[in-house]
Amino acid sequence: MRVARSAGEPANAGVVGIGTDLVDVDRFRTVLRRRPSVAERLFTANERTYAHRAVDPAARLAARFAAKEAALKALGYGLGGMRMAEIEVVRDDDGRPEILLHGAARSRAAEHGVSRWLVSLSHTDRLAQATVVALAR
Repeated sequence: MRVARSAGEPANAGVVGIGTDLVDVDRFRTVLRRRPSVAERLFTANERTYAHRAVDPAARLAARFAAKEAALKALGYGLGGMRMAEIEVVRDDDGRPEILLHGAARSRAAEHGVSRWLVSLSHTDRLAQATVVALAR
């Protein structure tokens, strides 16, 4: 089976896994409002700062939470000793979302040979969606 690659993607990159997740923005907003400490547990300071620059920070955070869940699914398992904040959703110089791993999450991805991630985020006022592809060289 041939896998289409994005521009600039090495021809020998292999797909380790694919994950997708969908989050109800209103439910996520309610959780953040009732328990503000949840945001500190799930997101890095950079992610929270980026989200709070938006009119609707909860929608941005919900999309990033969906990306973290999708990244875990792409690796084939749940947190297992990792913290959600170890999976950080950042933006490259062109504004595209990327996954940046820290700590145990970085080690787990390395065990699977993951060298790069493709990330797609989308959200409306009601739903946030993420699809993540884990790639190996």
